[in-house]
Amino acid sequence: MTTSLLFESSTINGMNLANRFVRSATWEGMATEDGRVTPRLIDTMVELATGGVGLIISGHAYVTQSGQASPWQLGLYDDSLIDGLRSMTDAVHAAGGKIVAQLAHAGHFALEKAIGTPPVVASNFEGLAQTPRTELSVDDIQRLKNVYTEAARRAQTAGFDGIQLHSAHGYLFSQFLSPWFNRRTDDYGGTLDNRVRIHVETIRAIRKAVGSDWPLLVKMNCEDFAEGGLNVADSISAAGQMVAAGLDAVELSGGLLTGGKLSPSRPNINKKEKEAYFKAAAQAFKRSLDVPLILVGGIRTLEVAEKLIDAGTADYFSMSRPLIREPGLIKRWQSGDRTRARCLSDNLCFRPGMTGKGIYCVTEERENK
Repeated sequence: MTTSLLFESSTINGMNLANRFVRSATWEGMATEDGRVTPRLIDTMVELATGGVGLIISGHAYVTQSGQASPWQLGLYDDSLIDGLRSMTDAVHAAGGKIVAQLAHAGHFALEKAIGTPPVVASNFEGLAQTPRTELSVDDIQRLKNVYTEAARRAQTAGFDGIQLHSAHGYLFSQFLSPWFNRRTDDYGGTLDNRVRIHVETIRAIRKAVGSDWPLLVKMNCEDFAEGGLNVADSISAAGQMVAAGLDAVELSGGLLTGGKLSPSRPNINKKEKEAYFKAAAQAFKRSLDVPLILVGGIRTLEVAEKLIDAGTADYFSMSRPLIREPGLIKRWQSGDRTRARCLSDNLCFRPGMTGKGIYCVTEERENK
């Protein structure tokens, strides 16, 4: 058995975790058309738990129907969803796992054919989109905070071990943080204090609703890697304000859904030098924050994660694509098989999800034929 800091137990606001590995929120494409849990989705979560993942973060769950990003996406927008979610959390817990619900609103990137109305945005301006967008009013923002708070309450009732706010990759909360997306001139735009205001107020509202001893995380961009977008300094400052409002941990990502070489899911991570591509930003975050930092982005080898935790660069390591191909990867590493993850970072795994088949490793399927 491998002895490593990575396999030591730890806690995040009372949530006991068996190791330092996290399954980063991954759209599975396995829910029903209206966002309900299916047996296949439950099986996928259980496979991750039995495979040794310390903490599972659910696929992004839309908090209101106008925030749906993808077909067959998990929902948290209505109380009628709670029973199905409870069956999923019960199954994960029976398998010895922990699971946090990711609360999300796609904003500009909402799936128009699913929501049936123009997507809502932090700011509507020329050049944002070819199709109509609806800028949120201040009253809309107040209602949105209530929507998130109700979704958090549902997640707690459904037995999740905590929640994570999705504020990365250009989704709605990320749009508020980004000076490129957010061109408002009211209390929710302009200065960083204004751009992070919706996060701070939402975190305070959720904390009041769920209590002080239930983990509340955020996934956020270190930077947008786009001209005029969020930078590292502002991101660190924003995270500090969220921590002061009641946040327990930060998962650090980066980039926008618009793609490119600096996108969140970068291709061809085939060398150790290409791994942990947000490492430099993580080092800066760790110097400034006193809450646990979860680092996502190209982790493929145990050696790289060990060096990063030994150096104090991050406290936890989050993966998505490697665990699609190998849900038992963590157990394999812990058993002493230290070979790199079999994931080729070709991003083909998400294509079946768009056709209703759910995500899976297409490359592995081809290799086994």
